[in-house]
Amino acid sequence: MTEPQEIDTPDWLSSAELGMWQAFRNGSTYDLSTPDLLQNDPFSARPWSPDRSVRARVVALLLLDGPPALPGRVAALKLRGVQISGTLTLAGGNVAPYVELNHCRFENEVVLPEAHFTTLRLVGCALPRLEAARLRTEGDLHLPRCRVKHGIRLTDAQIGTDLMINQLHVGADRLGRAITADGLSVGQDFQADQIETYGEVSLRGAKIGVSLSLRGSRLHGTPGARRALNAPQLTVERTLYMTSAWVSEDTGVPGSTPPFGVGYVATPAFGTREEPFECHGGVRLDDGRFGDAVDLGQARFLMGPEDELSLRRIVAPELRFRCERPEEGRVVLSGAKIVTLVDMSTSWPGPGGLAMGGFLYENLVPYGLFPLDRRLEWVTAATPEYAPEPYERLAQVLRNSGEDADAREVLLAKQRRRRETLPLAGKAWGYLQDWTVAYGYRPGRAALWMAVLWAAGAIAFSRYAPPALQPDHPAWNPSLYALDLLVPVIDLGQDGYWRLEGGWQWGAAALIALGWILATTVAAGASRLLRRS
Repeated sequence: MTEPQEIDTPDWLSSAELGMWQAFRNGSTYDLSTPDLLQNDPFSARPWSPDRSVRARVVALLLLDGPPALPGRVAALKLRGVQISGTLTLAGGNVAPYVELNHCRFENEVVLPEAHFTTLRLVGCALPRLEAARLRTEGDLHLPRCRVKHGIRLTDAQIGTDLMINQLHVGADRLGRAITADGLSVGQDFQADQIETYGEVSLRGAKIGVSLSLRGSRLHGTPGARRALNAPQLTVERTLYMTSAWVSEDTGVPGSTPPFGVGYVATPAFGTREEPFECHGGVRLDDGRFGDAVDLGQARFLMGPEDELSLRRIVAPELRFRCERPEEGRVVLSGAKIVTLVDMSTSWPGPGGLAMGGFLYENLVPYGLFPLDRRLEWVTAATPEYAPEPYERLAQVLRNSGEDADAREVLLAKQRRRRETLPLAGKAWGYLQDWTVAYGYRPGRAALWMAVLWAAGAIAFSRYAPPALQPDHPAWNPSLYALDLLVPVIDLGQDGYWRLEGGWQWGAAALIALGWILATTVAAGASRLLRRS
């Protein structure tokens, strides 16, 4: 058996670097933290002692061309409480060892463009900036509880399994972006729970293999960024969560909160608090594709007058619009295609704050009380200028769910909105149709008017015996004569045999005119019913 060769250790290493070198070979954690917890906080302004510092070029040497593992060990870089001085540059490198850094400080930015890792975990670390365009990992990329002062770039990065950045705090770069991840590809989940960003989060064209979670996060747009979240053409195979989270209370000790999960639960438990999702600025999800749902439960959208929550042309089986009502800005659903809309009456903005031209949905599932008059206000808010399409879509959905009476009320509301756009003559005719038979959507009202007019005519003509026009005339029947005048087209054998004089002629003419009006409005309503069938 061949004895393993001894590997010479560079003699130019500092004592801290020498300890890191040996820990790398046996795969153990190299811990330089101190008993004083305040001295271990990587985010504080307190300087760390020089004996806790290693050079970035030594770290790069270990990762790119490090010594082999000791027999029976797996080489890995595991650091805790270490400061990395200089700029860590691994651009284009192939990093085979497992890498995990806990509560470490980086003096300068971390440069990883086109680098290839198996798994990379930075937990609770302080970084000036992370530059990782076109980064590739076979496994996970974890950045939980890190603080990055000048932004993260993950453009066109490919993450083999999970991307986890829970409780990340990141500031804006010189372009006003906190996270730039256009073209990002994640094999499984993208977990971004309770993150806090100051600058635009850009996920243009990103593809997420399972779900994207932003539970309890706070996104802040900046003057240099048009939106807080800019994610057009985003593809999520399952669900996008922009909801609140139930979170365990933090003890205030660094590292005391589990770094790999926020701890959200279905129902609140003792010692937990609700952390809502908040977005300070516009959101753009145009042309997104979502396999299961877009969930906006209890979200807060704090937008300016020019900002939008833009959901143009998104496609999803379900949209859960249960957020708080935006006080400013607009919600835009134009061209969106949703199978089931789950919403609350208190979530939608008022007139001028909603646009949904071409918005297609098949089912309505109200969350809580959502009466028809509030639903009509919802449509009115989306149509500052009259447009028939939202009314017709709502009526069709109600009719498909068996609520025919509500569907007729919606179509009646549509006719009343349309009436306001007509010239004076059209308005007058519309008011007459509305007052008499409600545009044909309440046919029982026409029958009632016919009965009232018939009774009035019969009583009036019972007090009058007109002379006959022909010798062979039928017997005078006031009730049948009034009905013959009132019902157009049909001849009941009374009209045309009697000569009316004076005011009686005007009364008969009024009955004929009213009969025609009632008949035409009922016919118009019947034709609409037939067309809908």
